[in-house]
Amino acid sequence: MVLNEYQPSHLGKIPDDWKRVKFSTITKVRQGLQIAISERLTTPTETSKEYITIQSIKKIDQVREYVEMPSDRVTCRKDDVLMTRTGNTGIVVTNVEGAFHNNFFLMDYDRNKINKKFLIDYLRSNRVQHLILTKAGASTIPDLNHKDFYSIEFPLAPLEEQRKIAQILSTWDKAISTTESLIANSQQQKKSLMQQLLTGKKRFEGFDTNWVDEKLGELCNKVTDGAHHSPSSVNVGYPMFSVKDMNMYGFKIGSARLISNDDYQSLVKQNCKPELNDILIAKDGSILKHCFVVNQNIEGVILSSIAILRPKLEKISPNFIAQYFGQDYVKMYVAKAFTTGSGVPRIVLKDFKKIKIQMPTVKEQQKITSVLITADQEIDTLQQKLNHLKQEKKALMQQLLTGKRRVIVDNETEVA
Repeated sequence: MVLNEYQPSHLGKIPDDWKRVKFSTITKVRQGLQIAISERLTTPTETSKEYITIQSIKKIDQVREYVEMPSDRVTCRKDDVLMTRTGNTGIVVTNVEGAFHNNFFLMDYDRNKINKKFLIDYLRSNRVQHLILTKAGASTIPDLNHKDFYSIEFPLAPLEEQRKIAQILSTWDKAISTTESLIANSQQQKKSLMQQLLTGKKRFEGFDTNWVDEKLGELCNKVTDGAHHSPSSVNVGYPMFSVKDMNMYGFKIGSARLISNDDYQSLVKQNCKPELNDILIAKDGSILKHCFVVNQNIEGVILSSIAILRPKLEKISPNFIAQYFGQDYVKMYVAKAFTTGSGVPRIVLKDFKKIKIQMPTVKEQQKITSVLITADQEIDTLQQKLNHLKQEKKALMQQLLTGKRRVIVDNETEVA
């Protein structure tokens, strides 16, 4: 165990053998190049460089753009560190090469004193991200200026200790990246299964009955939505759910605002409370983004942004409908064919009833959905693991990057 003595610091506390410095003393930043869209190249030349923009780093499939003969001052190498300074402020980028946009800071730091990975992890830490966003301001377009960035404090640990800390955090990054890849693969496999099973291209043994087309309105006892008015919020009461409180499995715990008992009872009488086996679908804004089957009692009511489908169980499986609406091509078709309004996109209930579903017998529906639900559960398990890894890394960053927990430099993996 390494004894950890502290001295007061705006960072909280840092060890005696660390230095509390400001970014102004250890790095200089430079902004990139602003090029009009009309002047950007879409085909590279021998003397051009790729144009690094926020859009290009966030959208892998976006068409690449290039800048002819940019100066060295606005050109970055793969081992450089960039950070967005305006708009989506605080995004840290590395391993890119080209001419960078004016929205970025490039950091010229002393590599004999600062480990690159340590710097990146520090910039991405919750405390520093919050500080960056606070200094950038709450205007329509947040903007972090040089002076405010330079004023941020940095815990300058001995270089070898920085390397060990970065090495430890890299093992967590690797575990996170591996889990993200597993989730992406599982999601792709699930999509492939949906495409085969929900269209009848792949059938289970013993099922050979022809599928039929029926309108959703004929498959449901009820197609309605939630409350069209929003009662006043209270500190203690019943939840009132909106689309933002939904995910693919249900409602997020503790996210909904609360309404009084009187308002709740009134809305229950107006059939705004979901029942077991109801299908809840986002119909305003994020159309069909979330769709799930109610499998337990919900002590709450919903707003009109959510549609309630009460299926005829003898004709259709609720989970089959939910999985059917989870298909990308169905979402695109519904959004294109039935969306109304020039503002927030929405689907009106009468159009919901018109949507046709191609379906087999209830028994085959149940067989199909059991396979797809198992795939969902596997994805959910991986997602929980990913969330856990990220939380653990976040806690470890908070301790290691401020010296609250010390590494033993002589041992590459041990943490005291």
